[in-house]
Amino acid sequence: MNTDVTVNENTRYRKKALFSSMAGLGFQSMSTMMLSFALSSMIIDFGINGAAGGFISTITNIGMLVGGIIFGTLADKYGRIKIFVITIAIFSIATGMMAFATNITMVYFLRFLVGVGGGGEYGVVMSLVADAFPAEKRGRMNSFVTIAGQVGSIVAAVAAAIILPNFGWQGLFIFGATPILLAIYVHFTMDESESWKRERAQASETKEKIGIAELFKEGRAATTIKLTIMAIAQVAGYFGLMNWLPSILQKKADLSISGSSLWMIVTIVGMSLGMFVFGHVMDKFGAKKAYASFLIASALAVYLYSFAASSITILLGGAAVGFFANGMNAGYGAIVGNLYPTRIRATANNIIFNIGRAVGGFSSVAIGFLLDNYSITYAMLFLSSLYCISLITVLSLKVGKEA
Repeated sequence: MNTDVTVNENTRYRKKALFSSMAGLGFQSMSTMMLSFALSSMIIDFGINGAAGGFISTITNIGMLVGGIIFGTLADKYGRIKIFVITIAIFSIATGMMAFATNITMVYFLRFLVGVGGGGEYGVVMSLVADAFPAEKRGRMNSFVTIAGQVGSIVAAVAAAIILPNFGWQGLFIFGATPILLAIYVHFTMDESESWKRERAQASETKEKIGIAELFKEGRAATTIKLTIMAIAQVAGYFGLMNWLPSILQKKADLSISGSSLWMIVTIVGMSLGMFVFGHVMDKFGAKKAYASFLIASALAVYLYSFAASSITILLGGAAVGFFANGMNAGYGAIVGNLYPTRIRATANNIIFNIGRAVGGFSSVAIGFLLDNYSITYAMLFLSSLYCISLITVLSLKVGKEA
């Protein structure tokens, strides 16, 4: 009887943790991706050049690094749920306030805050899932969470197609404040996981320290550095593709805002399928084989995509690139969950992936420079080289099949 009650409680908690994590990452992606559709209009309204426009994305990623450093450790110390609520509130309110920005400095500041909230939230949702599910299921469960992140991007694309022509980029950012409702829901309905409570109590008794330095102790330094390099390549590819290609297609392929939104939706569907497949491959064959196969395919797909010329090849090529290049995004939360203990899991997730975001985010500036001075072929060649570096790194990573 007691065993049945415990199983049911665990099942209910797992469902609630998975749902909240999916919704959290979905809303965070929605708020972040709105910039892709508003960028062209904002560049005109604020009278800035392409590099300054690209820096809006870069400052967001710097904010994510700051948020990751602050809130990852706080989530390990004080609980996932409290920090989950606070981080959602920060990026929701900051996104809504973007509608009232009157100069580019205000835009940079508010996008920095969006990054702080979003970057802080990432490690929380990944740790929430890793705490609730066993290692052999984490690849699939994290794939569902990251797919929800892509759904958030689709919501941003649909919202842009509907809101931008009628209410401008200001109306779009006001819509971006709606995730505050999730923060209210989580605050009143969720408790901390039993695994976090147990490890937190143990850490208090033994006076174990929780901090960033723990990521480099007990043989974890090489793993932390290698995972960070992989995250940099991953994020550089993602933001390079998603922040610039809609604008490129609008200008060079003569697509309307709704046309580029269609391209993004098809690409995101490809990404979601890739994440679903990657999660299953990772649980079955292990992280090393899963990442190696997807990285090789990504390098080839991104380079070949630069030769797409017709509408159909641009559309289908985007889905193929998304499948491989961003399908492996599903694995980071799982591999960190498997390689790091519960007491430093949120810290590890946030530090590794948000350093990746901060450094990889400069790809937007680099690609803007390559497009301004060279061609899309050079931009795609740049992204392919990043995936080759990531491949060399993952092949040197010491992980077992279970990771």
